[in-house]
Amino acid sequence: MKVKIKNISKNEIPKYETDGSAGLDLRANLDQTITLKPLQRILVPTGLFIELEKGYEAQIRARSGLAIKNGICLANGIGTIDSDYRGEIKIILINLGDQDFKINSGDRIAQMVITKYEQVEFELVEQLNETERSDGGFGHTGK
Repeated sequence: MKVKIKNISKNEIPKYETDGSAGLDLRANLDQTITLKPLQRILVPTGLFIELEKGYEAQIRARSGLAIKNGICLANGIGTIDSDYRGEIKIILINLGDQDFKINSGDRIAQMVITKYEQVEFELVEQLNETERSDGGFGHTGK
């Protein structure tokens, strides 16, 4: 699948780092270094714009290495870039660690996964079919 991309950053366009990678690394596009303090949130520009076909989304996800080593995560969990969005991709980072974290231009700050989706049409009903689990919630299996 081909995705149109506009790159106004100083970085190369995202690429898969290995043959088995699902995510494309996104890099910060900054004029100067940013220091992200503990519990601070910031919107980091990438300088990238994409055009997705209808029926596809780009999921923006945290990088596991940044999360485990430094506590740097996405403040919104997983971000969604809809197929009709044409603005710059920006990453909402939060520092959940206990140390200041410096972000330099070109640093890999998130990853992007392109996924197919379907829009649904809800059917309002009075009752749902029963299952073995039924309404069992978090931890209901005891494991």
